[in-house]
Amino acid sequence: MEIDGIISAIVIGVIIGVLGRLVVPGRQRIGVLWTILVGIVAALIGSWIASAFGVADTKGVDWIEWLIQIGLAAVGVAALDRSKAGR
Repeated sequence: MEIDGIISAIVIGVIIGVLGRLVVPGRQRIGVLWTILVGIVAALIGSWIASAFGVADTKGVDWIEWLIQIGLAAVGVAALDRSKAGR
């Protein structure tokens, strides 16, 4: 992975993480860095899932891929929040 790919993953991860966090209702007890990490992981896994279903490269904006990534980020944020709440 090139440096521009890493920077892109971080930027997209931030966006996906924030959008995923906005989808989850209530206040989350996780920090910004955890949100970014969840977003990066969700973006990577979401891209892989979208590629597997053949919806990763479409004409225009890849809305389905974005929805998959945001959904995964929301699940990740909620799961991490619940694990932090148990402590």
